[in-house]
Amino acid sequence: MLSKNLFLSSITFFVLASLPFIGSVGASSEMWSQTYESVRFGSAYSLVETSDGGYAIVGESGLDSDFCLLKTDELGNMRWFRTYGGEETDRALSLVETSDGGYALAGSTESFGAGDADFWLVKTDANGTMQWNMTYGGPDSEEAYSVVQTSDGGYALAGYMQYSDVRVSDFLVITRGSDFLLVKTDAYGNVEWNQTYGGIEDEYAFSVVETSDGGYAIAGKTESFGAGSFDFWLVKTDAYGNMEWNRTYGGSDSEGAYSLVQTSDGGYAILGDGLLIKTDEYGYMVWNQTYGGGDRAHGYAGSLVATSDGGYAFVIGSRLIKTDAQGSVEWSQTYEVERATDRGLVSLVETSDGGYALVGFMWLMMSGDTFIWAVKTDEYGIIPEFPSWIILPLFLTATLAIIICK
Repeated sequence: MLSKNLFLSSITFFVLASLPFIGSVGASSEMWSQTYESVRFGSAYSLVETSDGGYAIVGESGLDSDFCLLKTDELGNMRWFRTYGGEETDRALSLVETSDGGYALAGSTESFGAGDADFWLVKTDANGTMQWNMTYGGPDSEEAYSVVQTSDGGYALAGYMQYSDVRVSDFLVITRGSDFLLVKTDAYGNVEWNQTYGGIEDEYAFSVVETSDGGYAIAGKTESFGAGSFDFWLVKTDAYGNMEWNRTYGGSDSEGAYSLVQTSDGGYAILGDGLLIKTDEYGYMVWNQTYGGGDRAHGYAGSLVATSDGGYAFVIGSRLIKTDAQGSVEWSQTYEVERATDRGLVSLVETSDGGYALVGFMWLMMSGDTFIWAVKTDEYGIIPEFPSWIILPLFLTATLAIIICK
């Protein structure tokens, strides 16, 4: 009897000693990977961490491609889902949580507006109910890739304007490419001004930030300027969109810039297809680093954030790369999703707990369906799995105790 009691006491001690480890497993539930298969034909392009600790995700969904807005809790569980659009293709490409707790979604619409496609800005309340919407553009095509809420409560949207060919005669057609387009609105989406920037070839703007001096910086790609077929192009404007300076970066194999942040020293960090460039406040290059490219999702070459420790984090395809302040890699993680034939991550944020949240898509070849995919990691880009090395010994020990006590 004494030996049996001693054995049971040992088991009790082992179980109690294991509880802190089990508690730490519960904490790891804040890291997760979720696919939203109730959203048919869905793809995500942008996300924000919301003021309630959850996430808001935008993209497109449905066979006819409507704007979609998906709200989750902190564990990635869907709280609600909304769509906005008409009979044609409408794609939401950028998102901000607004100062009143609602959301502003920007992208392009073929259902509304004056042209083949126009900028579309949709403003919702905190529950995703549309409050108002505005289109911007002319008879040709415009597409907005980036939106920010400005310090005066309005919005700035950046993208491109496509020009139609002009037929002068039966023998002469004047062709002009697309230009950067920047639209500034008031708090209700009414246009205050708009500006275009470009040459005779194609320019596409993919990212805009309001700068510390009240102006704007816009990054994208240019075919009119620079050395390559499509170089990085950084345009700096004043508060009214008047160009102050512009810089090109890249080479013969450049694919242009897709993401931009203003850094704490007043300069800029710009990400393209596996290329990260750091500049000073006037756009002169300070350093550049390459990380390999070609694994792009949705045609995007990645999404960039300046991290709280002074470094950078960015996503390319299904890889999350973390660097120090000089762009040297500290770690890199690649993410898989079960059953997916293909997958890609397009947008990321650094979260309030020091980790990262990323969104994109997964594709199932057998059905041909695409679904929104979201990932939440810890500060090292890891999604911890439930450690069976804790549970298995507990199970075996408990089973052995039952046998001995019989």
